[in-house]
Amino acid sequence: MFLKNLSLTNYRNYETMSLSFDGPIQLFIGNNAQGKTNALESIYVLALAKSHRTPRDKELISWDADYATIRSDVLRRYGSVRLELQLTTKGKRAKINGMEQQKLSAYVGALNVVMFAPEDLSIVKGAPAQRRRFIDMEIGQVSPTYLYYLSNYNKVLAQRNQLLKDLAMKKSNSLEMLAIWNTQLADLAVKLLRKRFEFLRKLETWAQEIHTGITDGRERLSLHYVNSSPVTEEMTIDQAVDKMLAAYEEVRDREIMRGSTLIGPHRDDFSLKVNNMDVQTYGSQGQQRTSALSIKLAEIELIKEEVGEYPVLLLDDVLSELDEHRQTLLLETIQDRVQTFVSTTGVEGLKHQVLQQASRFYVREGKISGER
Repeated sequence: MFLKNLSLTNYRNYETMSLSFDGPIQLFIGNNAQGKTNALESIYVLALAKSHRTPRDKELISWDADYATIRSDVLRRYGSVRLELQLTTKGKRAKINGMEQQKLSAYVGALNVVMFAPEDLSIVKGAPAQRRRFIDMEIGQVSPTYLYYLSNYNKVLAQRNQLLKDLAMKKSNSLEMLAIWNTQLADLAVKLLRKRFEFLRKLETWAQEIHTGITDGRERLSLHYVNSSPVTEEMTIDQAVDKMLAAYEEVRDREIMRGSTLIGPHRDDFSLKVNNMDVQTYGSQGQQRTSALSIKLAEIELIKEEVGEYPVLLLDDVLSELDEHRQTLLLETIQDRVQTFVSTTGVEGLKHQVLQQASRFYVREGKISGER
């Protein structure tokens, strides 16, 4: 997977920008607040139709514009694909080879990316919502059906929560309607959970091997799904749906009292353990960073396994956060295999041979100049 070019119109601090790429490593160099992260973010948004930095699309549009557009020609193993994403205050329009996609779930996956930024340490030590977002975004890249299920789950969840609030406020007494929402939500919840279980097992397999290599065999990393419901991997679909429905009945009074759905994928989490010790709570900063790096490198391999080619890697100011050993391991992993975009304030501390051969782009006040 290879981005041949990138064009931006009215994207954050870029009025217009057009670049071509011909090497495996692209360095974006500039001081802070000049637009380096914006450039890398635009590639992420082009791939996933949403930002890793903000849930509000209007923040991606230049303040005096009505829309923003991101375009790129992406070389896939089956040929070249032209992607275009237009962001407006009223929604998004996504095109593949000039054909507008009616659903974003049909668009996401045309370009696969892995983003690694300093804030990605929150995967290890942040709140459960951050890990849920991580797992949803990564599964969504390789499984359009997961995005479809997730979208429907969130719609039904909102309807069910509103009914629970109405029941709590005595605005409704329709337990029959609650039973209908229970059936719909349970079915979607089980579909999401089965995808999550499968994804986490595959991610763990890759992450364990990588983590063992980084630590010279001293540490073993494991990932554990933290489930708010009684559904397990071993259950059949019918068994899991029955368990979920029974769980809804068990907590019904508490849910009505709180006006909120208390169990399901929207409440779940996953934990990371090194040598059976919880890294989030007891791990050193070095162990947390190594765990985060292992997961990110595992993502690259998992996507390659799922789609048959490596994703594009975005390293946003992260190399300065890694010591020389971890930096070297990351760069040797991607060498000559993964097209990589790196943002940095300077190249002085980046001594690895891979980076010395990179194409360099200098960023200043929303303008990018190239030097080969």
